[in-house]
Amino acid sequence: MYYFIVNPNACQGFGGKLWKRLERRVKQAGVDYKVRLTAEPGEAGAYTVQVTERVAETQQVIVAVGDDGTFNEILEGLAFDRSVTLGYVPVSPACDLARGLHFSRSAGRCLERILNPTAYRYLDYGIMSYQEETPKYRRFLVSCGVGLDAVVCHFWAERHSKQRWMMFRFRAGRAARLIVGLRKLVLAKPVKGYLVLDGVRKVEFNHIYFVSAHIHGFEGGGFRFAPGADGSDGLLEVCVAHASNKIDMGKMMFDALLGFPGRHRGVHWYSCREAQIHLDERMPFHVDGDVCGFQTDIRLGCVEKKLRMIV
Repeated sequence: MYYFIVNPNACQGFGGKLWKRLERRVKQAGVDYKVRLTAEPGEAGAYTVQVTERVAETQQVIVAVGDDGTFNEILEGLAFDRSVTLGYVPVSPACDLARGLHFSRSAGRCLERILNPTAYRYLDYGIMSYQEETPKYRRFLVSCGVGLDAVVCHFWAERHSKQRWMMFRFRAGRAARLIVGLRKLVLAKPVKGYLVLDGVRKVEFNHIYFVSAHIHGFEGGGFRFAPGADGSDGLLEVCVAHASNKIDMGKMMFDALLGFPGRHRGVHWYSCREAQIHLDERMPFHVDGDVCGFQTDIRLGCVEKKLRMIV
């Protein structure tokens, strides 16, 4: 049984229009399926809970038709004691998970691969925790970060989604992402902080602009901040962007968008299973592009090869 969870509001309503075309193909394929069109944030996760905990089929295929936020909600709702296979039809070329997995930009081809699967891959996912009145936990599949990257992710995910979609439609998305990143960099203030890697190694920095932990290499709509991220090796790839001047940071962001973030000073990478991040001042943090608030301390971990996905 296929369970399609569709975000019709993704990319200014393009998700709904795309699903109307895709559903005709699903019907022509003659497969058993159910569809849920989400109307508000959190609904995709709640429906996933129903599917994975209450449905009796031994084999379930849950397909996200939307953006990385839609997929993250599904990840949050999964019950891992059931046999579940995941599929993904991205509705935007800015989806970082699809980019990291080298998916086709054609939604029709992505759907065809899901309806006629020939290859599967077991993927890692991450867990982020932080302390408020009570401990809170979030799963992530692409990345989790604190600082400037959270500011840029928030811009792309929420505030200017219509302008973003128009930029991509007219093939100006790469330039637009860089302009947004540089604008936010001008206003950004670095902070002091440190990382503790796997509980044994402490690394200190004086000018942190952001720290991001990756399962897959891209975030923020195409910035390749973690070129060493594998997705199935049981490790987080942690990127620390730090520099004593903003010119070096600007060069690093430009190279990250081109796919070569290590050609300039101001960036370090670490591979680990667990990481603790401490900053001397509160900064915004995000989980798969969803900005969750402000923190000084977060903890990160990697869960190895728990997600079975059609690729």
